[in-house]
Amino acid sequence: MPLPNRREPDASRFVVPARASLWRSERPLRRALVGALFVASVALIGCGARNSTSSTAPHTDAGVDTVNASVEIPATADLAVATTLGGPIHGLNASEQARFDAGLTEFQDEDGIAEGLGPVFNENSCSTCHSGPIGGTNGRLETRFGRLAEGRFDPMTELGGSLLQDHAIGAVTSPAGSFNFVAEVVPATATVTAKRLTTPLFGLGLVDAVPDAELLVLAGLEARFAPTTAGTPSRVMEIRTGAMRVGRFGWKAQVPTLHQFSGDAYMNEMGVTNPEFPNENAPQGNAAALAFNPKPTLNDDGTNVAQFFDFMTLLGTPPRGPRTRSTEIGAVVFRQVGCANCHAPTLVTGASPVAALSYKTFHPYSDFLLHDMGGLGDGIVQGSATARQMRTAPLWGMHSRATFLHDGRATTPEAAILAHDGQGGGARDRFLRLTGATRSALLAFLGSL
Repeated sequence: MPLPNRREPDASRFVVPARASLWRSERPLRRALVGALFVASVALIGCGARNSTSSTAPHTDAGVDTVNASVEIPATADLAVATTLGGPIHGLNASEQARFDAGLTEFQDEDGIAEGLGPVFNENSCSTCHSGPIGGTNGRLETRFGRLAEGRFDPMTELGGSLLQDHAIGAVTSPAGSFNFVAEVVPATATVTAKRLTTPLFGLGLVDAVPDAELLVLAGLEARFAPTTAGTPSRVMEIRTGAMRVGRFGWKAQVPTLHQFSGDAYMNEMGVTNPEFPNENAPQGNAAALAFNPKPTLNDDGTNVAQFFDFMTLLGTPPRGPRTRSTEIGAVVFRQVGCANCHAPTLVTGASPVAALSYKTFHPYSDFLLHDMGGLGDGIVQGSATARQMRTAPLWGMHSRATFLHDGRATTPEAAILAHDGQGGGARDRFLRLTGATRSALLAFLGSL
């Protein structure tokens, strides 16, 4: 059922039933609190337009089911922003600022063999991939591979899959003898290969602080009001607790928490084992080669992982670019063509030990759900995500990036839109039917994020 763009939906009609079914086991006070937060997020949903009305918006297709798109975000600044791109979030106390500074040092530190680097890895420092600016992405591409066998995806773990480590520590001498570790290659028997762009880290502390329940309710809203573009929550295990959580980090939303994301990166990107990821990656799947690993003990006791986690948690959101009449019109178009159905403008955090992250409204332009992207899917099955499903990429910070989409194939926002497929195909087609001036306004809006 289509929602008119000019009026806010009555949130009480659909939030309460969804909340009742999803949160039966929650305490009543918590249910009421989280429900109120979600209602607040619905009330603020929009795309940055100021006092926009239907008279300022160009005509687009009628009858487009929409959700996350009914009213405008006020023109006031976000409650949690960085003073500069790559800086800490506003409102940190002295202790939290010190944690951010220590995390930044760890983020920029280069590990060597003595620190447990390798034996195969992708880079020796977090900042190598997440630079230009600090915490962003420099366009570094990594490789995933696998094969289809009898209609099922095989990650080829026995041959080092599905993540390829394209660096190695080389020749070493260990108590077991001498050995030459070499970088992995995609096996000849692989039938699926995908490139993955390293993702920006801006504002991830806010994303981490969004309750699972809010993402589940958001998925329910999308299913009811925009079923053709509705997202699916990723269900993955939180290693620390063993509980199934809603994934939100990574191109497949395959990681549920920022702390787990940190430990995963240390193990799989740098080869540094840690408490949640204690086992080394066998080079090209050759477990026997690990007998020659120069540092076979646990590489990090969790201290460095925690510092990287602190850096990401306290890293601010990317500041919004200048707003003009064109960007404000483009914000309306963004909703009308259906972009906001998946690129949800507004989320609300829950309780956090960091006051600057607690109960904050922020604007990532993502629902952090999985969507069937048809031919734009990367063919990799990961977590609960199918080969065609990808997590909605956040759009904030677009002005700081040179390439877009999971594989960096698009060098402009327009090219990224035109590559959309599957559940994103409708918005792409409506974009193609826009007039030149209206299309320019939409692109100006995206360029301001």
